[in-house]
Order: sequence, then structure tokens, then C-alpha cells
Amino acid sequence: MKKSAVLVAILSVLAIPLLVIGLEHKEEIPQPWTAPATNPYLEKFLNDYQRFLQESLVETGVPGAAVAIVMDSTIVFLRGYGVRSTKTNDSVDINTVFRLGSVSKGFASVLTGVVAQDSLLHWDDNVVQFLPEFSLRSKEQTQHLTIRHILSHTTGLPYHTYTNLVESGKDLETLLGRLQSVQLIAKEGEVYSYQNVAYSLIAEILRSATEKSYEELIRESIFTPLHMNTATVTYDGINENPNTALPHVYHRSGWTPVKITNRYYNVAPAGGVNASIADMAEWLQALLGFREKIITRETLDAVFHPIIRTPVRRYFSHWPSGKRAFYAMGWRILQYGADTVVYHGGSVNGYRSEIALNRTRGIGICVLTNASSGFASQSIPEFFAMYGTYADSIKFWAEENQSFDSTLTEQTAADK
Repeated sequence: MKKSAVLVAILSVLAIPLLVIGLEHKEEIPQPWTAPATNPYLEKFLNDYQRFLQESLVETGVPGAAVAIVMDSTIVFLRGYGVRSTKTNDSVDINTVFRLGSVSKGFASVLTGVVAQDSLLHWDDNVVQFLPEFSLRSKEQTQHLTIRHILSHTTGLPYHTYTNLVESGKDLETLLGRLQSVQLIAKEGEVYSYQNVAYSLIAEILRSATEKSYEELIRESIFTPLHMNTATVTYDGINENPNTALPHVYHRSGWTPVKITNRYYNVAPAGGVNASIADMAEWLQALLGFREKIITRETLDAVFHPIIRTPVRRYFSHWPSGKRAFYAMGWRILQYGADTVVYHGGSVNGYRSEIALNRTRGIGICVLTNASSGFASQSIPEFFAMYGTYADSIKFWAEENQSFDSTLTEQTAADK
């Protein structure tokens, strides 16, 4: 069975309306066409998962959220829930922008891979090759440090080195300059130790390799070609967009909106991306390997390759037992049973984001919220657990119902 045939059958699920409504609204927006057939198992899975989302949103009281689900090359679910601010009650839609926090790290590593596709750098190039003035406390370790070490959090620096100074607003040049005074805890490549400052070295490496700023490079190489039309990587970028979800904190009176801060934009590769769920649906399609003219599968293989073992309980407490966790480059890798999930979460300034994909099964999900609660972290494992009960039936039906008119694919693309 050719995979293209399966994909054509799966395209039929776009008969399921893509809802762009607030949680309090119940009417579905009518679609301009109806597909001749719908995979009933995929439809049932999406309906069941949507019920879970709605119940969880009510239970947690999260003000606003947005969810995208992609299967292979197709966006099969895209919806906004709730409100951008509890003060205005303006609805979240698919173009409402959220901050992504550490989900930004996955953009930085893939962007590095895109630059590597042009042979402007390589994963095991030494940092000093691009930044000869850079220094750690150990001269020997400085010479040995590579791009792969930077992006896998295996630099040998202590956990979260100078994250406190990131939050106080120090600029990246100052932050990187201070790394030379920090006592190292291990040799490069030996120990996983999560970083924001050291990770953002990649911005300066990319600047040296391409002679472009990080903002310019990510816009030209990722956002624009992937049609991520509302994605930015600056504080001004999110503030200038009128369709932005405000972050919220919880008080006795309930969820209260607060100001968007400029924290972590000084380490943009580690935490500076702003995006809507429509943007993230495009991103998921690329991560699943369906934008090969922009990001090759070979690049994705390199980025997602497990490098260093990491704790399980801290990051995957809601997932099934029997797990092993690793860090790749900008991504966490979870192995359980026969499944491998590529994942990252982000939390910043009252926002919470989660993204995950199973490359073997060809499915991915992203959840964005404007309040930090258990909703996002519970939604991802529940999604994969629920999908596991439907996956074989979805695939079987798609294989048995592959003969659709080719105009269906063309109409789907036109309507998008």
C-alpha cells in the first residue's frame, strides 16, 4: 500500500468542521463543501478527544486555549476555545497569538538544521570556529564545545546557568560573556543540564555563519516559507498584534489578565517565539516531514536523534509507565512500548504551551493556553492514549477506502 493512497483517504476528514469559536459558543461554522466520504474512526476519535478537551477546560477554568492536530500532511483539527482576556471576553480564534516559551527551542534547532542543509555549518563544528572570543572557564572545554552540545544541553554548565539574569533583563552579549566565570560540573557531552543562556549561543553562531540576525533568519527560513503568518520572535511582535491572548494568573476572584513582559526575548532561541495555533499547525506538518523543500527528513532525523538520557518523572509524569526519556537537539524524546514521541513544553509569563508528535504514526498535536494549569500537560498524554485505541481502525478504513476523486485533494488545498 502506497502511503500517498492512505493520505488521500485521510484527507476526507476535513469534512469535520474546523471550529474557530469561543468556548461559550455552540454553533459550528458551515463549510463551503462536503467531502464524499469521512473516515468514521478518525471522526469518532476527534469527537471523543474534543469532549475531553471541553470537560478539561471547564474543570481547570483556563481562560483561553487553542488546539491543532495534524495527521501526516493534513490538518484534521484546528480550534480556538475561550477568551483572550477575562476582562474583555474576546474569543480566541485560530489566529490568536500566544507566547511559546521553551517550545521555541525546537525552532532554533530546526533552523540550525536548515542552515546546515546549505553546508554553512555542521552539527559537530566547534563553537569557537564561529565565535573565537567565546570562553568557558576551562580553555580545553571551550575548544571542544560543539553546536551539538549547545543544542542538547550537554555543555557541562550547571543547571539553568544565569536564568535569573535572563529574567532581570540582561542582554545576550552580557550573559554569554559571564559564562567564562562559571564553575563547570562535567565535561562536554557527559551530563544533561538544561540551559537558556548557553542554548542561545546558537543565535550568535547562526549570525556568524549567515551574517543575518536570528530574527531575520528565522523569519526568512522558517516563518515565511511555512506560511506562519502571525509568528514573530520579538516583544514588539506580540504587542503589535491586536489578536493576542493575554497571560493570566489565578487569584481568589479567578483568572486575572496580566501584562505581557519582555522576559526571555533576550534569549530568543530559548524562549522568544510568538505564534498562533494556525502557525503551529503549519509547523507540525513540517515536523512530520511534509515540507521537504524547506526542511528535509534527513535534517529532522538529526534534530530528533536522542543524545542524552534525562529524568522521566519531571517531564512525563502523566504518561504511561515503562518509559525512557532523552534529550535530542531542542526536543525531548519519550520512548514507551513500541512508541516514540517527540515533545517539548514551554511556560513563560503566564502562558503554557505543549507540542508533540509521533513520526511513525504520522500524527502530531499542539496545545496553547494563556494560563498555566494542568490542562496543557494533561491534554498531550491523553491525546496519544486515546489515539492508540483508534489508530488501527483509522488506518484500516483509510486503506480500504482509498479510491477518491483526485479533485478532493485539489479542493481541500483551495479551501485552505
